[in-house]
Amino acid sequence: MAAALFNLYADQSGCLASSAGTDPAAHVHPQVVQVMREIGVDLSSARPRRLTDDLARSASVLVTMGCGESCPFVPNLKTIDWALPDPKGQSLESVRAIRDEIHDRVKELLRSECAECCRAA
Repeated sequence: MAAALFNLYADQSGCLASSAGTDPAAHVHPQVVQVMREIGVDLSSARPRRLTDDLARSASVLVTMGCGESCPFVPNLKTIDWALPDPKGQSLESVRAIRDEIHDRVKELLRSECAECCRAA
């Protein structure tokens, strides 16, 4: 959700978010696809992928969501942890609340870290 929202608001010629997890699922959870579709973002063709050390090293800022010890450590890379609940198995109402929290945090990230690549935050 975070990468999709970031890419919705960022100028992709200057900034691009990638989504990856330390233990990715085989598919995006159906509740996530549904609540993102409600706000006009289609994740139906998105495929989860593993967060590797190489992928983390290619980032300017690494935003994690509670992966703790399993997150890659990259010296001198700014890392921000958003301790948010996993939407897997949650009710649609809970997934909407998680989406809305991620939305607010992405907008703040764009304002604070990515002013040069922000279109509409």
